[in-house]
Amino acid sequence: MEESISGFKVRGDWGDVVEHGERIALALREVGVDEDAYYEFDEWRPKTHERIDEDVSEKTAAQASVDEGKGERAGKSPGDDLQTAGEKLTESYEKVEENDTESARERWGESIEHVARAADSASRKALRKVEDAVYRNVMTQMAPYYFDNELVSANIQEVARAEDGETFVFEVNVNDDELKAEVSDVLGDYESEIDRWHVDTEKRTEDVAAAEGVEPPAEEGGPDSTTT
Repeated sequence: MEESISGFKVRGDWGDVVEHGERIALALREVGVDEDAYYEFDEWRPKTHERIDEDVSEKTAAQASVDEGKGERAGKSPGDDLQTAGEKLTESYEKVEENDTESARERWGESIEHVARAADSASRKALRKVEDAVYRNVMTQMAPYYFDNELVSANIQEVARAEDGETFVFEVNVNDDELKAEVSDVLGDYESEIDRWHVDTEKRTEDVAAAEGVEPPAEEGGPDSTTT
């Protein structure tokens, strides 16, 4: 592993980059990071059973997509909001006829809000379609697969391909300098204390466990393991 101002970087085969991601994830946990931003990175980081041009590409496109707006978070489609906007507009006219100008103004304002929310939802949905196509088919051919949130910034790129396999470069930067220094210390301990890292692998034990009537065994390695 190389450490620089831009982050913690490793160059090697797929197993090397998977191990690098696991070490950083575990180091973050050891220094006390336990928040949504951590789990977002832990979900995105490359896994043993994944492929960069399929799984990591899909996760990169999803992570880069436009966030949901108010309407989407409320579970309402643009059509739903437009229908509600029409209902509020009708109520506004009724209040005008009743000489209740204050209520009429409120209903009119609510109608405008729903129209704006419908437009926002429709725009976000259209942008996501464009983004997904761009990231999957264009950007990932030109730039590294990347991840970015308030906790870490990371990117992985295939830099060589030969008969004996592919070579990747995987770099992760912890955005907070103090936290980065703590993670660096933990990673240094791993380098000096752990002779062999047990890379976490996806195990299909559910079917066997069900057939034998036993609980599936706990997985070794990875961010939740203390195996050395």
